[in-house]
Amino acid sequence: MPAKAKARRRYIILKTRKTPLPFSDAVLAGNTLYISGRIGIDPATGKVPAGMDDELRLLLDDFESVLAAAGMAMNDLVWVQVFSPDVSLWERFNTAYVKRFTKDLPARAFVGSGPLMRGGRFEMMGIAVRKLESQKPLRKAVSSRAAKG
Repeated sequence: MPAKAKARRRYIILKTRKTPLPFSDAVLAGNTLYISGRIGIDPATGKVPAGMDDELRLLLDDFESVLAAAGMAMNDLVWVQVFSPDVSLWERFNTAYVKRFTKDLPARAFVGSGPLMRGGRFEMMGIAVRKLESQKPLRKAVSSRAAKG
């Protein structure tokens, strides 16, 4: 395989990790960052906090830390998947989630799940793409209704 065709990979493990885990926090392959599932764990206790707002803050702060380790931010996300054992928490999650973005929101799924590790209410994983200055802007999409005419 030609050298240019191979994507460079960087395995990211946050320095705040206190115990070894059998996965990387993220993998940067070329300009694409694949972020492992994250739970809102209090680093001081190693547990999910009792309060949902605290859990959401910790989860989103942690997600931002992983992105920052790759030189990215929430606005670089293109796809997010959220798991929750209680889908009725969808609106509560959204309230905290949308505040972390300043531009367009990524594609996302909010999926009902079984119990999560350490009793978490949410687990979030995603894919981010580093913006390239040389990329040409995309043309606006034509809706199927407009194309019929």
